[in-house]
Amino acid sequence: MKKNAKLNSLIINKRMLAAAAFAAAAIFVAAVCFLPVSAASSPAGVFTVVIDAGHGGIDGGVTGVNSGVAESELNLAVAKALKKNFSAAGFTVVMTRTTSAGLYGKAFASLKKTDMENRRKIIENASPDLVISVHMNKCPLPSRRGAQVFVKAGDDISRRFAEDIQGQLNSMKDAARECAALAGDYYILNVSPCPAALIECGFLSNAEDEKLLLDESYREDLAYAVFKGAVAYLTARVKS
Repeated sequence: MKKNAKLNSLIINKRMLAAAAFAAAAIFVAAVCFLPVSAASSPAGVFTVVIDAGHGGIDGGVTGVNSGVAESELNLAVAKALKKNFSAAGFTVVMTRTTSAGLYGKAFASLKKTDMENRRKIIENASPDLVISVHMNKCPLPSRRGAQVFVKAGDDISRRFAEDIQGQLNSMKDAARECAALAGDYYILNVSPCPAALIECGFLSNAEDEKLLLDESYREDLAYAVFKGAVAYLTARVKS
């Protein structure tokens, strides 16, 4: 009898939690869908976001100090977690890459240039409302830690977007330090026709950051923080 009572209580609690989660999600999605859409957005009130997983293929980016994990692998993992959040909220999501491969096809020369040019074309064809580029950092000082957001210099609109994301990253339980969004001269930021932010999710040259970034649960928390920053930016845009 006691076992049955415990089981029934557990089932009821789970149902209550599921119902609460569903209700919260429904309210959130409704709030997002009622935001005004820019002229470049897709129809039916759906925002479009391009999620760019940096590097790929033979261009693995930086590597983990202990694990040797390739940045490109973690970039894609975070990008996929981001896609899940945005898609669930009704956004149209365009990924610059969905596999471990780079975007240079069969090119034998100027692989990096071809890769970046193809990313630009994907962004232009998507006519997005937001662009988020995902990367991992590295520093000669192994003590350097923390997620850092970069924005195109002089782009005040993108700066507000980047600062909203940075604020959410700073609020994470495992945040190493509080950062401010910084100006950066990055190709993706320079060619994006809409608010864009490049996120260095942490330093693979730091053992603590590397350990966190290898953890799927942490990556999901990080992706959710970025997602919340994007929604905060769009919400503020409605009110202004």
